[in-house]
Amino acid sequence: MGKITVKKIDTRTHLTFLERIYLWEIIRGLWITNRHFMINIFFHLLNLIGIKTRRKGAVTIQYPEQHRGYHYRLRTLHYLTRRPDGSPRCVGCMMCETICPARCIYIVEKEHPDPNLEKQALSYTIDMGKCIYCGFCVESCPEDAIRMDSGHLEIAAYSRGEMIYPIERLLANQHDPAPYKDYGKYRKERP
Repeated sequence: MGKITVKKIDTRTHLTFLERIYLWEIIRGLWITNRHFMINIFFHLLNLIGIKTRRKGAVTIQYPEQHRGYHYRLRTLHYLTRRPDGSPRCVGCMMCETICPARCIYIVEKEHPDPNLEKQALSYTIDMGKCIYCGFCVESCPEDAIRMDSGHLEIAAYSRGEMIYPIERLLANQHDPAPYKDYGKYRKERP
């Protein structure tokens, strides 16, 4: 048998001399930045003196004071809903735990004292550090027990243990006022 030779193909782009010394690239980057700045200033000045144009200049939004609006499908912090008698609505069916791709939901169920009801969750824990906010748990729940429209936008903690939300904290999230009281005001409507 003959020997097979493999020829390697060089697909890398080779830099020119000006690109290798980076001076040309720095000048080019400054030129692009200044061009954007001048175009934005030009359109802002036209709008300032009253000439309306189709194109607007770029605007920076000062986030905590100004809002762009929140998407109507925005997923915020999880919470568990309650029945009219005050008990958690979760029946411990394990559908949310089963469908969760991040495996961040942990449920232990128990029998409900009322024989007419199936089961209930003894413990329901979500590890927010693992959660990817896909919303599968909300979609799969047959009892509408878990929701993601609390209005809590910033979920941060100083330790890993604070990112684990037990059932008591998930039930309390429903009634806690959101840190952004105007969440509903800035939420965009469904088109």
